[in-house]
This record gives sequence, C-alpha cells and structure tokens, in this order.
Amino acid sequence: MIVNDPIADMLARIRNAQVAKHDMVVMPASNIKKAIAKILQAEGYVKSVDFVKDGPQGSIKIALKYVNGKQQPVIAGLKRVSRPGLRVYARCEQLPKVLGGLGVAIISTPKGLMTDKQARAASVGGEVLAYIW
Repeated sequence: MIVNDPIADMLARIRNAQVAKHDMVVMPASNIKKAIAKILQAEGYVKSVDFVKDGPQGSIKIALKYVNGKQQPVIAGLKRVSRPGLRVYARCEQLPKVLGGLGVAIISTPKGLMTDKQARAASVGGEVLAYIW
C-alpha cells in the first residue's frame, strides 16, 4: 500500500487503535516514524516502543497507555500540522505552545526531531509536524 503522508498515517493508526481500545498498534517503520515514537515515549504518551526487524523495512510496535484501566487514553488528541500540500515552518521565537504548554509540538529541525520545548532551549526552528495533547 502506498501512503502519500506516512506521518499522518502513523497518527491515524494511533488514534484509531485508541478509539478501539487496543493495547498495541503495529505499523511499517521509517526513520522519522521511529523518531516520533521515541518522542511519544519520552514524553509519557505511550508505554513502550519496540522496533521489529522483519523484512527489508521492519515495523514499529507501540504499546498504548490508558488511564483508569482502559477507560481513557493518555493521548487526548493528535493533529497533523505540516502536510505535503502545505508545509508549516516556524522560527524558534514563533514555535507554538500546544494548549498553553500542556501538550507537545513535534518539530523537525536541522538538529533532528524534537519537542517544541527542546527546540526553544536549543534556539532552533523548523517544520512543525504535529501537535499532541
């Protein structure tokens, strides 16, 4: 299956798995998806991230995190900001704060993928990929 926007596909798979109350979601791997998954784990939005080497591409297994058993997912919302048809860039002074700092913006910078807080601390801007809250 050919996907034009792999980041949006990843976010949609996570969102759909949480709505269906699944414990785990599996998706094809790429370097940018691996970096996003590591950020999600570091920020506490998912339990664990495993990279499985099966075939030439491999896959990513993300264990989802819920509050109160399986009542409510930790990730309340995911939004793709920059997309192939409309790229969104921001300087370090103009980086967005998601929900007044309660959420996380994932930024693609020349120093790699990082959160908006890390990008502000490093004084770098870049492409705003997604919001997570």
